[in-house]
Amino acid sequence: MAESIGERLASRYLLLRPLGAGGMGTVWLARDEMLDREVAVKELRVPEGMGDRERAELVTRVMREAEVTARLRHPAVVSVHDVLVEDGRPWIVMERLNGRSLSAEIAAHGGMQAGAVAEVGARMVDALAAAHAHGVQHRDVKPGNVFLTVDGRVVLTDFGIARQADTTNLTGDGMLIGSPGYIAPERLEGDPGGPASDLWSLGATLYTALEGVPPFRGNHVQVIQDTLTSPVPLPRTTGPLATLIAWLMARDPADRPDAATAGRLFQEIVKGGNPQIAPPKRHTVPWIALAAGLAAVVVAAVVVVVPWESGEEPAVARQRGPAPVFGQAVDLCRVVPAAQVKTLLGQDARPQEIDGGCQWTIKGTGLRLEPATDSDTPDWWDLTPEAARALYGGIQRRVANQPRDGSLIWYEIGANRRLPTVASAVRPLTGVGEEAFTWDVTSAEGRIIGVDVYFRVGDFVGLLEYADLGERTADQMRTGAETAARTAADSLWDLA
Repeated sequence: MAESIGERLASRYLLLRPLGAGGMGTVWLARDEMLDREVAVKELRVPEGMGDRERAELVTRVMREAEVTARLRHPAVVSVHDVLVEDGRPWIVMERLNGRSLSAEIAAHGGMQAGAVAEVGARMVDALAAAHAHGVQHRDVKPGNVFLTVDGRVVLTDFGIARQADTTNLTGDGMLIGSPGYIAPERLEGDPGGPASDLWSLGATLYTALEGVPPFRGNHVQVIQDTLTSPVPLPRTTGPLATLIAWLMARDPADRPDAATAGRLFQEIVKGGNPQIAPPKRHTVPWIALAAGLAAVVVAAVVVVVPWESGEEPAVARQRGPAPVFGQAVDLCRVVPAAQVKTLLGQDARPQEIDGGCQWTIKGTGLRLEPATDSDTPDWWDLTPEAARALYGGIQRRVANQPRDGSLIWYEIGANRRLPTVASAVRPLTGVGEEAFTWDVTSAEGRIIGVDVYFRVGDFVGLLEYADLGERTADQMRTGAETAARTAADSLWDLA
């Protein structure tokens, strides 16, 4: 992937660094040199082993659909600026969004307030209605594809682009594109679906936002089976929003509200109204017919989850009590087990205390964990929860807006002189403490040599740094840093 850094597409789009990768390709940060602005460029991966004819058909269909999406002009739909093919690969040029996905927000804070969920619902219904009016269906509405920007927008991403033409429903090859738990039941049964299928997926997305967990849980087979056979569990939160969400998830598409009705009701709820919504019908399906359909789906079909940048669905965050408040200092050398340190560094390393923090180093590789504080609180263990939240938010804004060019110096691992580096854009990180974000540190040659993570647990804010000057891959670096940060956050929560 690093070899593509610095590549130009259409003599115009300069690839700067990868923002994320998923099953369908890679998302790049790029600069549109003609208009002097940053953009996101999505490189769609063509499956290996695909014949020339199938490859050409796939590229044609992706391009055609991207061109249709590009004609959508709506504030809640990610803007597509350009589509092109280079070296036989489709590339989609889109607006650069700053913020984090709804899935990251849920993982960090759990269920959202009803008013905030209704606001998301109102904007997403409006976006879907605009797309459906142009004959475009999304087919992968889920929390990972709803983006909350720093300037208050709610944007539906991967709009129709993740779809591989007719493979969005069951095909002769038994392939289903989508994310289990957010695929409408009629699509699981082999129907191509329609606008009502997107509304069912939106209902499941809003259920997750409201409750903090998806309506159906378990492995993929269990989730598919429950989607087809079990009534949708009513949200624990009562009121008109819960009823509207259940209505959107009615099993029969004909029983769901249309977009205009749903949008009007969401707007009433956002304004503080209490619209009277009749409970949806709760249909059942004759078991013989259902069993045949279920066998066709679960046994014959291959379910392909379509992740993109910030599109992967996170594991459900650990269920815990109230966030901790640290009454006394914690030895940070205790929060990452020796066995995990050995895995990360490749051999045993003794912890070394450093100004309230701890580091583990060998030649070429190091792990460091340090507390953070504000100028008004010399002792980081004296932060209040409110001050810690404000500190974390300020750090996140500072890191997001700081110059990308920098340097790395770490004597204990052999970086005895400043190595020129480039920092990636920050990424939200799910399942680490109450909130977390991360970014990559790339060498001048384009190789990731470090991954940093800021996270908050109650009234503690910490920075974890993982660096390697050797041959570890980007995935190994990111996975190692994120796993270590998650372990540290969990340990701190337990030690409070």
